[in-house]
Amino acid sequence: METRAVSSVSEQWRADLILEAAGRLFAAPGPGRVSMDELARDLGMAKKTIYRHFPDKRSLMTAVLDRQFAAVERTLAAAAEEARDTSFGEQVRQFLIAACGELERIGATQLATGRGDVVLRRHVEQRIDAVVYQRLDALFRDGHRRGLLSAPPALLGEITRGAVERLLNSPLPRELGCTAADVLRATIDTILHGAIRSGSESEVTS
Repeated sequence: METRAVSSVSEQWRADLILEAAGRLFAAPGPGRVSMDELARDLGMAKKTIYRHFPDKRSLMTAVLDRQFAAVERTLAAAAEEARDTSFGEQVRQFLIAACGELERIGATQLATGRGDVVLRRHVEQRIDAVVYQRLDALFRDGHRRGLLSAPPALLGEITRGAVERLLNSPLPRELGCTAADVLRATIDTILHGAIRSGSESEVTS
């Protein structure tokens, strides 16, 4: 029984090791440019060992992406908790800055719009929507319910989504010598200035 438990831990450790290496190799140059042979060489293990945990490259990449988005979720949850007792505008601001920084870090927008496996691209789009935009939409709906927004939540969601995705794909941050999150920080007030009702900045969540 104990041997089986140790074996299970060992297998999980090996799977985590594969995911770590795959994330490092596949994420930087793009998921279509690194082969399973190269991954096996980097790990110093046989390809059949990798395939025992992940039957093909798509399943491996899906697991890598899910791991990355789990980290994004943790970061966004921490940002939301940190801003919980601040004004509504500050809550939106902190969420968007954290989201943009995380999406930029993992190259999510490039994965969703670039070349490669169509199924994986769709998976990335779905994860971005679930992890970032559905949460943002819920935040806007809450602000509207509390009378803090003068614009429809759906409209604000579309405007903000467009701004985030445009900045992540724009050369402007590089030209300015900063990150997309830095540029987004400078544009958030412009996006929200006409949407958040006067006086709401002094309010905190109830």
